[in-house]
Amino acid sequence: MSAVTENPPASRPEARTSAARRRRLAGLGLLVAVLAAAGAASLAVGARALSPGEVWDGLFAAPDSDQRLSEIRLIVRTVRAPRTVLAVVAGAALGVAGALIQGCTRNPIADTGLLGVNSGASFAVVSAVSVFGFTSPFQYVWFAFLGAGLAGGVVFGLASIGRGAGSPLTLALAGQGVTVFLAAMTTAVALSDRQSLNALRFWNAGSVAGVKFPVIWPVAGFVAVGLVLALTTLPALNLLSLGDDVAQAAGVNTTVSRTVGIVAVTLLAGAATAACGPIAFLGLMVAHVARYLTGPDYRWLVPYAGLLGAAVLMACDIAGRLVARPGELDAGIVVALLGAPFLAALVWRGKLRNA
Repeated sequence: MSAVTENPPASRPEARTSAARRRRLAGLGLLVAVLAAAGAASLAVGARALSPGEVWDGLFAAPDSDQRLSEIRLIVRTVRAPRTVLAVVAGAALGVAGALIQGCTRNPIADTGLLGVNSGASFAVVSAVSVFGFTSPFQYVWFAFLGAGLAGGVVFGLASIGRGAGSPLTLALAGQGVTVFLAAMTTAVALSDRQSLNALRFWNAGSVAGVKFPVIWPVAGFVAVGLVLALTTLPALNLLSLGDDVAQAAGVNTTVSRTVGIVAVTLLAGAATAACGPIAFLGLMVAHVARYLTGPDYRWLVPYAGLLGAAVLMACDIAGRLVARPGELDAGIVVALLGAPFLAALVWRGKLRNA
């Protein structure tokens, strides 16, 4: 009678883990391919549609006296290439920030606006326009970043003092208080100055258009620092999601880990908001989609959220160019049209689950 050979039971969990890892890696590869395709479409789609050959010539052809080629180079290099790069940078930053803020606060409907980043940037923009008379995004984008960073710092500082210091609930309450105060101040300044009101109306729409590479590259530097900090928090976030007591029992300094995470969120969301204006719901949406695809492991969830954020923001920007041709609909408006029903569905699903 022949012996029957079968795998020992201990190898089955390892096989399942290996299969899950392969699926996640394949998913990352697929997202990179989708992002590349969206980038190519972003360079080709607009008021004037370009063929793949024209996009290639616009990117790589040498200067020529041909007027048609010069126009294509102008469209691709100075208009569409910057907004494509900015969509990738800002979308990835907001996606990662959304996943981090949900992990740090253990709040499944938390968004980057929870830290007062959007309201801080808005107040800084209207103040800069009112006081200094700035009219160009290149001028007031740095004030927006400064306002976002200061607002995030104030929120975290307020949440770190008194009883319940550093808890997710305290952070949410501090963020809400600062947000309401800055929103009131922004309205007061904007209503007292017509130029500030016009600038706020343009900036508040949330758009990746009109920002050039001299602004994008420094913003990308801040995003890169935020991404490095985010990567250092991923193992701790997995434990924080189980509760502070469990994390502390496993040797995690919850205060330090949460502080690094909040600093990373402020850098990521602040840089993206300064360059594009407030884009609501993006981080919230892609964090939940990434969690559905990868599970609760932040070592996979955060990279997925970054790639999804870049792809979704670029897709919304492309959609905005198509639905309002020959004009455009700002990417922030398209994201909000998707995000509002998404948030309503999350809340409704939570009510059904708790019923």
